[in-house]
Amino acid sequence: MQINFGRLSRISIALALTSTALGLQAQNFPITAQQKSMANQVAQVGLALGELNANAPDSYRVKRGDTLWAISAMFLKSPWLWPELWGMNLQEIENPHRIYPGQQLYLDKSSGRALLRTAQAGVGEGNDTVRLSPRTRYETLADNAITSLAPGVIEPFLAEPLIVDEATFANAPRIVATQEGRVLLSRGDRAYARGLSQGGTAGKALSDAKGEPLDYRVFRNATPLKDPASGEVLGYEAQFVGRAELVRGEGQSSMATTDGKAKNDIVPATIDIVQAKEEMRVGDRLLPEPPRELLTYLPHAPAIPVEGQIVSVYGSAVTYASENQVVVINRGSKDGVERGHIVVVRKNGQRLADNTEIGKPGLKLPNERNGLMMVFRTFDKLSYALVLQISDGVKVGDRFNNPN
Repeated sequence: MQINFGRLSRISIALALTSTALGLQAQNFPITAQQKSMANQVAQVGLALGELNANAPDSYRVKRGDTLWAISAMFLKSPWLWPELWGMNLQEIENPHRIYPGQQLYLDKSSGRALLRTAQAGVGEGNDTVRLSPRTRYETLADNAITSLAPGVIEPFLAEPLIVDEATFANAPRIVATQEGRVLLSRGDRAYARGLSQGGTAGKALSDAKGEPLDYRVFRNATPLKDPASGEVLGYEAQFVGRAELVRGEGQSSMATTDGKAKNDIVPATIDIVQAKEEMRVGDRLLPEPPRELLTYLPHAPAIPVEGQIVSVYGSAVTYASENQVVVINRGSKDGVERGHIVVVRKNGQRLADNTEIGKPGLKLPNERNGLMMVFRTFDKLSYALVLQISDGVKVGDRFNNPN
């Protein structure tokens, strides 16, 4: 049996299927009012041809593995202006997070302004009738939609680094013992942990009661992150070493002594190590595994002036960050920084003496543009950013600001 949907374009059918499969979920992806306003403005008048990349193709078919960042860089000189590319086709691309492999992008410059049009692959001009037969689908459209960036680049850093305050880390549950006096723990090992400390006056006991967390991340060494300019401690970065599962909560054991008095012994919680990035040991801290978030990133320039410095390069014994590495910056949500913000990295200009003049006065060379970063995780005073493009290595103290 065939079903004739009449004069519906394949794009309309795809949008209908998207709405059926995802309901209102698509509305939850981050599109700011500023991005929507920019898109509406460009949708009405088109984009100036001067904003296009010199090598922008006349057409392009979206394929698996593509990202919004890569497609934007293909069409625009400034990839962070993705909302403008989206605005060029606002009627058909209602949400930039809902672009799928197989869609065809056409660049129309006939009016003297740039317009981006779409069509589903395989639909010829003049043929807008599609006949569908019932069949079973095994994957969702949400899984097929292209991402802003390659997910494998960022996902590990969403789970691993953590910015905490000193008190939170100090009061976090800790591993207190191992089986048979082992020094190091790895996947499959059993260990014991406590949440309470200082005679039960600090922290919270680990419990396996209903509603209490059972999955934990294991961290070590809360390293202070200081502002390069002021020296202020902005937060503490905990080193991710693995994951553990709570088997039994902690409690107490009571027994009678030889003099007939009752003695209460502390019984620590039992945990199993389920993942080990590094070998764990007594003293390492446990923090509950947060709920998994479906995060997407719309690369865009900050709407307000943003400038600051790089505080840290993520990774053991790493001095310089290169492309696809992560850095910590000294600006966070309290400073107006948000996920998806694109900033320019500037290399600090060298200080030297002017040997061409008597007295050799000191010179400070300008801070030169060195590359681009995108913020992907924010805290109050700090944020994690991914290095997207770089000319030279990025190091602590290098500055950043708005791209435009």
